[in-house]
Amino acid sequence: MQPSIWQILIVAALVLILFGRGRISEMMGDVGKGIKSFKKGISEEEENAKISAQIDNKPADIRADKATTSDKTAG
Repeated sequence: MQPSIWQILIVAALVLILFGRGRISEMMGDVGKGIKSFKKGISEEEENAKISAQIDNKPADIRADKATTSDKTAG
């Protein structure tokens, strides 16, 4: 059974009466802030993963450079 348009309007009116326009817009603002902070956290996490991947790759490159340098000095 689907609700009719009148039932939806009555529920919407009751919610508006109970919470008021200011409270509903305040709650939606809080939801928006939560979404923004979630996206910011995700992007920071991705940046940290990229940085740690770069850091993990650097020691291997440095070790390779030292190995070739020590081979040259030994020979």
